[in-house]
Order: sequence, then structure tokens, then C-alpha cells
Amino acid sequence: MAYDPKPEHKFTFGLWTVGSPGRDPFGGPVRETLSPVELVYLLAEVGAYGVNFHDNDLVPIDATPKERNKIVSDFKKALDETGLVVPMATTNLFSDPAFKDGAFTSNDPNVRAYALQKTMNAIDLGVELGAKVYVFWGGREGTETDSSKNPLDAGKWFRDALNYLCDYAIDQGYDLKFALEPKPNEPRSDLYLPTVGSMLGFISTLDHPEMVGVNPEVAHEHMAGLNFLHAVAQAWDSGKLFHIDLNDQMFGRYDQDFRFGSVMIKQAFYLVKFLEDVGYTGSRHYDAHAFRTEDYNGVKEFARGCMRTYLILKEKAERFNRDPEIQELLAAIRADDGAHHYLAAGYSRESAERLRGETFDRVALGRRGLNYERLDQLTVELLLGVR
Repeated sequence: MAYDPKPEHKFTFGLWTVGSPGRDPFGGPVRETLSPVELVYLLAEVGAYGVNFHDNDLVPIDATPKERNKIVSDFKKALDETGLVVPMATTNLFSDPAFKDGAFTSNDPNVRAYALQKTMNAIDLGVELGAKVYVFWGGREGTETDSSKNPLDAGKWFRDALNYLCDYAIDQGYDLKFALEPKPNEPRSDLYLPTVGSMLGFISTLDHPEMVGVNPEVAHEHMAGLNFLHAVAQAWDSGKLFHIDLNDQMFGRYDQDFRFGSVMIKQAFYLVKFLEDVGYTGSRHYDAHAFRTEDYNGVKEFARGCMRTYLILKEKAERFNRDPEIQELLAAIRADDGAHHYLAAGYSRESAERLRGETFDRVALGRRGLNYERLDQLTVELLLGVR
């Protein structure tokens, strides 16, 4: 089939995604809990390339060393039998009550130390299973009241933690990159470093900025009403797009984590087109959940749908790039007679004097129609399947 996933597509899912029992704040589970091994086989059945996990998705937080080793051994066996890989791992620093006031940004230094210890152990586990990217989502790194915490202190504690963990990974000789995942709110009222832009600014203050990038998520930028494509483009332009979380989300809602492309298809199209056009080679990771209405057959349909939609949009992007009318419009919009190529070299006294001497027809520039309405309509028609 034309839209069947292949290993080269690098489609991955987290254990917490296909393994979600459908619990929400207003209702309990609607699906039985499957083991990590069972979820590996489920993902292999639907054609995924890889599986990612939080430490406690795989090993319960209170597991004994003997239990931990048995779980990891069984998981490795399932990976070997299915051919799935583990490109990314992360730490759960948000579920346990110990982290109710944050992990790296907790006011309690004992909690901050425990968070470091837990993350070091989780990094070891991720590397043992082959992960090359390690994601940090600070689900509890924030406040409900700013009376409780000084944001400068919190920023310093978070910076200190990342510096410490970078040094730990370097000291262990791990071939690992860190990816920071922003989110504006939920579960806390306000989360620190809420957007891709704020994360990129924070990374520049670290001791090892070269090994730290971002893991932007569709839903998280949409929660803030932002354009996800623009955030991804900024991360790519900065050389910091280390990983990406795909799902779907209405603007301004709680974290919905819908199936990729299921509610905002134009935004999904522009994202896929960008990733394919620039040659992004990392995982296409789905951090999404099936509807609460579904059993595990529905979960499989959800997972297949995420991957199928990406591949359909990939084909649509290829059609966009070779559509004669669309490309003719773009060529006209971007027409360049070469008169100002001298500005491409940057500032010089000579170019500044030459620019001062030019005359521009401001009125004519303002009158020119750009045909964006036609261009957008052609894009819509392409997505609707009539082109």
C-alpha cells in the first residue's frame, strides 16, 4: 500500500501513548493496562519503527533491582524479536507526589537532589536500550501562585540541573543529546520556559549548549495559540531540532493529544511539508492518545492513522512542489530582477551609499496584488483531493 509505514519513515510512539488506558481527570480507565512487552508487539503489528518511554513506563518506581533487571531483559527480548528500536527516552518527574512542587525547580533541595538521581538512573536505562536523544519535559516545573517561588531561583536551579546532567553524560562517555520540551501550562497553572522560543533562549545560557536542543510538540504550541510551523522553523534554523512530538490540538484548549492531522489539517500539512523539504532525519514521534471511546483495536487504528496521515500529507507536499500553477504563482510572488543582489553581502559603506541613492515607487509597491488568495485556495483544493 502507498501509505504503509516503513523503517525509513522513523515513526515512533511512546509506551504512554498506545498504552494509555483512557483515564482522564473525570473518569477512570476504559482499557486494561498492557505490559511494555505487549505494547512493543502492538507497535510492531501496526508498522512502527520505534518505541520510546519514561523510566517508569517501563520499570515501576518502586521495583527492586531484581524486578528491574527482569523487566528490562524481557523488553530487550521483545525489541530483538520485533526489530523495534528505542531512539528516545525520558524521565517521569511529574507523577509522584514528591514532585508536586516541581523536580529541578522544587523549593526543596532534597527533591531537587532526588530528581537528579532519578534522572541519572533513567539516562543509564535509556542508553542501555539504545537511546540517542533524551527528552526533558518539566510537567511540574512551575507555579500556581508566584508568591511561592522566585522565577530567578527556579531558572538557576533548572540551569544547574541541566549543566550537571550534561556533565554526567559526558563523564560516562554517552553519545547522547538532550531535548527540552516546552509547554505553557497543565498540569501546573503556569510552567516555566513555556514556548520553543523561550527554551532556545534558555539553552544559550547552559554550559554545554551544543548538546542541548528542543523537542517541540504540536499541542503545546497550539495551547498558547501559536503557529507550530514557525516554532519548528526557528528550532531548525538554530540547529536545535533534536526531536519532535506530533499530535493535534485545537487552539487554546487543554492538552488534547489528538491523532496527528485529525483536527487542523492545513497546519499538519505545512509542518510535514517543512520537515520533508528541509530533510529532517530524526524520529517522527507521536505523543498522542486514542479516543477514550476505543478498545485496543481502536488504539491500533489510531496508531495506523497517525502514520498514514503523515504519509498522505508527505505525498500532498510533493504534489504542491510540482504543481505547475502553484509553482508559477510562487515564482511570480518571489520574482527578483537582481537589482538588489548587492545587499546579500551585508553591510558596507559602498552598499549603504548605493542604497541611499536608489528611488523606490512606494505607491506602486503598495498597489501590487500578491495573489495569496489564489495560492491558498489552490492549497486547499490540493488537500481536498480535487487537484
